[in-house]
Amino acid sequence: MSEPPRPPGDYGPPSDPNFGYPPQPPVSGGGYGPPPSSGGGAYPPPPTSGAGYQQPGYQQPGYQQPGYQQPGAYGQPGGYGQPGAPVGYANSDEKTWALIAHFGGIFFGFIAPLVALLAKGNESPTVKAHANEALNFHITWGIILFVGAILSVCTLFITLIVPWAIIIIFAIIGGMKANNGELYRYPMTFRFIK
Repeated sequence: MSEPPRPPGDYGPPSDPNFGYPPQPPVSGGGYGPPPSSGGGAYPPPPTSGAGYQQPGYQQPGYQQPGYQQPGAYGQPGGYGQPGAPVGYANSDEKTWALIAHFGGIFFGFIAPLVALLAKGNESPTVKAHANEALNFHITWGIILFVGAILSVCTLFITLIVPWAIIIIFAIIGGMKANNGELYRYPMTFRFIK
């Protein structure tokens, strides 16, 4: 006797009480005899009701072995950091400082990433990496902006507008990447600080 195919997702107990056990020789009365109880391969008796029956080697959906955590991304259960932490960071404080390093440079130049590096750089390697990248970018383009400001009198402010636009565009891109938990490596940047 075999059971007909089941629809997908139907994991209920099979209707045949001997399902999963080797066929047993019939005994008088038309039923199956008890499984062998002695000798090399003793089998447990088949369940009398379908409740709690589980096919050998099968795990119920949603079952998790004790002491095992599913691997996850940063901030996810089983991942790096506290539960509920933003992706890519150990906690929300790290994300805040990384965003200050990138977006703060638009308004305060190299001062914002320098503050982030000094405030949290020794405690968090993630904040240190973001602050170093932003600091190198803003130092490089701060020098270019200073030279452009001097030359802007002769060039009708083009040497002032172009560097300022580049600073804004790339700082926004760096901040958006940091918001997603990624480290952005700024282009056109001299690496003063490693």
